[in-house]
Amino acid sequence: MKKNLFEKLDEKETRMVEIRRYLHQHPELSFQETKTAAFITNFYQGLDCEVQTHVGGNGIVVTIDSGFPGKTLAIRADFDALPIQEETGLPFASQNSGVMHACGHDGHTAYMMILGETLIELKNQFVGKIVILHQPAEETPPGGAKGMIEAGCLEGVDHVVGIHVMSTMPTGEINYREGAIQTGRSYFKLKIKGQGGHGSSPHLSNDAIVAASHFVTATQTIVSRRLNPFEMGVVTIGSFDGKGSFNVIKDTVNLEGDVRAMSEDTRKTIQEAVKRLVIGLESMFGVTCELTYNDDYPTLINDLELTDFIVRSLKQSKISEVTEIKRCDPQPPSEDFAYYAQERPSVFFYVGAMPENGVFYPHHHPKFEINEKSLLISAKAMGSVVCDYLNGGED
Repeated sequence: MKKNLFEKLDEKETRMVEIRRYLHQHPELSFQETKTAAFITNFYQGLDCEVQTHVGGNGIVVTIDSGFPGKTLAIRADFDALPIQEETGLPFASQNSGVMHACGHDGHTAYMMILGETLIELKNQFVGKIVILHQPAEETPPGGAKGMIEAGCLEGVDHVVGIHVMSTMPTGEINYREGAIQTGRSYFKLKIKGQGGHGSSPHLSNDAIVAASHFVTATQTIVSRRLNPFEMGVVTIGSFDGKGSFNVIKDTVNLEGDVRAMSEDTRKTIQEAVKRLVIGLESMFGVTCELTYNDDYPTLINDLELTDFIVRSLKQSKISEVTEIKRCDPQPPSEDFAYYAQERPSVFFYVGAMPENGVFYPHHHPKFEINEKSLLISAKAMGSVVCDYLNGGED
């Protein structure tokens, strides 16, 4: 089956690239991907599979049933874009102003569509079921995964596997890690209200900027003085809105912050510390504070046994385009695939997509680009896992 799969994918690589380029030209923002969802749905029309649309929003669930009893493996690809003005100069650059596939989700969708079509053609060669999760809205909390799960996309599913192409990793590499692999994320807004006044008479006012500045500095002690040195945590104040006239003492300041952590316990510790600082700020400066604190994407945890199975599958498959399969460091960004991993034993791994000239831009950059050779590698890597899993290898 694997040999047949690889041969068919080789024949379809050009179509895979064409689909990716079409999607790149027509990006849509999170929760607005109606045309993309329709494009994906139309692709599967007439193929021997079950297609569910509008799953938790714009989500699409494609079920490929072999007709033989066995396990059910879900494989996921996201398809939303970002609010970024593209600066790549590519001939297939975004035609939607201010919207860009700057994270590789166009590539994820393209390889998954062609892989799905090919697995349908080979469905009589495996046992059990494949569930393809074409997921919207990965980029924007609460995320598309949560809505799809609430809509029942994981009913009957035993495990979930996902891939992310990475411009920062050499093309040909596959990277993996067991356990905690991507950070959990939280977000907070803080409104600090003092008493405005004239810059010449601070004694008649209560400067919100001074209080807010102290908070910015104090939050940096959370990581250095509240976390175990062996735990990873980041607190970033990304927005400080205190603009006003140079000679006016500011009445109100609004802050926004971003929190990342590699464990749920650490994320909870940071949240409690932020809340204590806010209480102390009110007491120290005599201001009033309004804090909104939201946890969104949890820490992404790869299942140990499934990771071991996938690594063995990839190594034994001897994919000709793969130069190295290696264990990598945890990745700082967050990923809503973590919601699947909370519900089922799951694994998320990475396929290198660095341009051949070695010049790359990070994800979410207006000049972000991937090496399109990563599409075929992704399809073969995921296809290898599916073949081995649904031929009984997982047990």
